[in-house]
Amino acid sequence: MRENKVLNLLKEFALKTIELCKTLKNKESVMSNQLQRSATSIGANIHEADYAQGKNDFVAKLKIALKESHESQYWLELLYKSEYKTEKILPN
Repeated sequence: MRENKVLNLLKEFALKTIELCKTLKNKESVMSNQLQRSATSIGANIHEADYAQGKNDFVAKLKIALKESHESQYWLELLYKSEYKTEKILPN
């Protein structure tokens, strides 16, 4: 199988998110659990799209990944704005 740069980046993002969530577990669990689920789901859906059962299934998996990325952004913004995480997590 050829190298997939997008999947590699998404794995890095998922691993960094997992590490972030580990640091938040004692302070805040609802948002960190939601963030961890949505952030790890992005790469999983992209990976699953590689094995889609046709074009419609492929597009559906990519749309789910896009929705999960927007959800992850939402949780990251909430963590920052609620001051559970004091350093800015997202780019401007």
